[in-house]
Amino acid sequence: MRYDLIIFDNDGVLVDSEPISNRLLAGYLTELGHPTSYEDSIRDYMGSAMHRIHDLVLERTGRRLPEDFDDVFHARVFAAFERELKPVAGVAGVLEKLAADGTPYCVASSGSHERIRVGHRTTGLDRWFPEERVFSSQDVGRGKPAPDLFLYAAERMGVAPGRCLVIEDSPLGVQAAVAAGMDVYGFTAMTPAARLAGADQLFDDLGDLADLLV
Repeated sequence: MRYDLIIFDNDGVLVDSEPISNRLLAGYLTELGHPTSYEDSIRDYMGSAMHRIHDLVLERTGRRLPEDFDDVFHARVFAAFERELKPVAGVAGVLEKLAADGTPYCVASSGSHERIRVGHRTTGLDRWFPEERVFSSQDVGRGKPAPDLFLYAAERMGVAPGRCLVIEDSPLGVQAAVAAGMDVYGFTAMTPAARLAGADQLFDDLGDLADLLV
């Protein structure tokens, strides 16, 4: 099937940010008295919006995270991005092919607009994603696994949900795409294939995606 819109997740799909952000998240939660390993963070929070972190910690411990949690965490993440962040291998080739073929695409991320922009500027991906192609859970209020973000992106891009393909690497993202009535390909570079079982197709090398989109 040839799709009218390709919707990319950002973290872990376009930019290799998940190892950085989950390492820092695990460390910060542990520092605050909520012992969390890197593996715990990947399992529980990868692909989620910030409100999910607050909700899960409150649900599990009965304690709220500090009011400045988001600001402190983002400051640490952005500083690390400036030092370490790279684009996911193969992403430039995929975007070049989509542009050459005239296939519309956008990014829809659980991260904030600022996080997306910092990551794209650092990795040079900003030239592929002008403002009108960038969507954040900030735009809709509810992050993944709710379908709101993907539906909003499709509406703004003028494409029916059934004509969209989502590229995701987290179980929450796959759930959101399915709930939105969209096809979804699961990127298994960091996530075991079994955790993305709801995807229509799985792949482990972003460089292969261009061929899958033919």
